[in-house]
Amino acid sequence: MANSLGKKVSLPIKDVAPILFGAVGFLAAIVTIWMNISVAQAADVEEIQEAVYTEAPLDEELTLPVFDTSQSGVQLSRHVDPSTEISQRSRIEILRYTVQTGDAVFSIADKYGIEPETLLWGNYEVLNDDPHLLKPGQELNILPVDGIYYQWQEGDNFEAVANEFDVEPLAISEWPGNKLDPANPVVEPGTWLVVPGGSRAMRQWLVPVPSRPQSGVGGAYGPGGCSGDYSGGAVGGSGFIWPTSNHYLSGNDYWSGHLAIDIAAGYGSAIWAADNGVIVFAGWSTVGYGNMVMIDHGNGYLTLYAHLDYVSVGCGQSVYQGQTIGGGGSTGNSTGPHLHFEVRFNGGFINPWYVLP
Repeated sequence: MANSLGKKVSLPIKDVAPILFGAVGFLAAIVTIWMNISVAQAADVEEIQEAVYTEAPLDEELTLPVFDTSQSGVQLSRHVDPSTEISQRSRIEILRYTVQTGDAVFSIADKYGIEPETLLWGNYEVLNDDPHLLKPGQELNILPVDGIYYQWQEGDNFEAVANEFDVEPLAISEWPGNKLDPANPVVEPGTWLVVPGGSRAMRQWLVPVPSRPQSGVGGAYGPGGCSGDYSGGAVGGSGFIWPTSNHYLSGNDYWSGHLAIDIAAGYGSAIWAADNGVIVFAGWSTVGYGNMVMIDHGNGYLTLYAHLDYVSVGCGQSVYQGQTIGGGGSTGNSTGPHLHFEVRFNGGFINPWYVLP
């Protein structure tokens, strides 16, 4: 230590000691206060937790605040949400559906989320694989999944039945809706089982038509059949037009069991020739098509118009694109007015959507 003259001055130990002891005491006091505060805070937290988690006695009543709705301007209401979705479990049971006027195999299948083939395969006894046999009042089986509804026969076994419908045997025996014991799946003859994922060939109900010059199908398919040599007459042009004023469906679309489209057409509405050609069927058919017209277009194409209310053309007549050939209706096996429209090429079927504009 230096004095005012620059000389160092030494303090005696007896003068420094009190200062050091004072500093140490001050620090100890600070530490002690900090520890006391921490302990107090921990105790408060523990006391709060005990108060929160301690259950009240069972016999002690809980008093809740009362909301007074009598106050002026206070109203209670509940918002109603009509679009609330309710979760649904996967269905395993067979439903029964009554066919309504205007129904079609395609629309019923779409309503229940199954393929139209499944609807036919589940109701062979009623529909016999023919969608045109659908009639109001019929009771149909609605399978829970796509597949086959099969009646067990004497001598059947799981391997043979599974092989017939192209599935694994366990797919049948373990399907919960069949209610079989997986350890010992015994099936009595006459029992109906669902074959999930099963498939088979579809029986087709078609009106065969040879190509010109011998286009007529005769009377084998009804009094509207034509006979004769139609080697002459009008020939189709470069494309088709819609045969109705409507360009949308009212029933079945094109699929393996229905090789046509059902176009919306009211009773008596004009039905037009989709292209130039010669009439090779005009009148009543006996294959469920009701009043029907066929046009051979002379270029490999043939079109068929079914369920007509009336026919306004005759056998061997040449018709031209856009010409009226009849009126819309619901004759034959039909549940409502529409036009069943087929397109064929060289004996095979063409999806009409591929050729319509």
